[in-house]
Amino acid sequence: MGFGMTTVLLNLHNAGFFSMQSVILAMGIFFGGLAQVVAGMMEWKKGNTFGTTAFTSYGFFWLALVGLLLLPSLGIGTATDKGALAWFLGLWGVFTAVMFIGTLRMNRALQFVFASLALLFFMLALGNGLNEPTIIQAAGYLGIVCGLSAMYTGLAQVLNEVYGYELLPLCGVKKKELAPSPEMDIAGK
Repeated sequence: MGFGMTTVLLNLHNAGFFSMQSVILAMGIFFGGLAQVVAGMMEWKKGNTFGTTAFTSYGFFWLALVGLLLLPSLGIGTATDKGALAWFLGLWGVFTAVMFIGTLRMNRALQFVFASLALLFFMLALGNGLNEPTIIQAAGYLGIVCGLSAMYTGLAQVLNEVYGYELLPLCGVKKKELAPSPEMDIAGK
């Protein structure tokens, strides 16, 4: 929920509905940032590598983003220029595209979240790199959809677990059995 709600708030700003405000920064620090890092630690305890990587990485993404915005006002470093911000966002797009590959063995809801998030990062990188506000605004609308889809996915997981059946569909995918790798055959395992 932290990721989805924070993504919606930030992208309401990107779409032009309101200016950058402390409500976005606070949400980025506490719910988008710290709460997701804690969730990542909980996933690590369960042995869920994908969940650990996703939650901790995006939690620290939010903390880093807020840091980029706040540190200069505290006299620490200079404001990030649009070119550097484009690289920051582009790298997150690459990371998210690779994480999307992991969702191909999960469910369609997560696939949509990660595909739309990768596209969002790439659009924001392009908009900032070209200093083109219309691309950033269009990305904002995509980000609202991405955030709402993440909220749906998170809530569906919670409600489906509580009720013990699929109350809200996540559209699972059938997992094919993976053939053993040649390395495993050679080792006799």
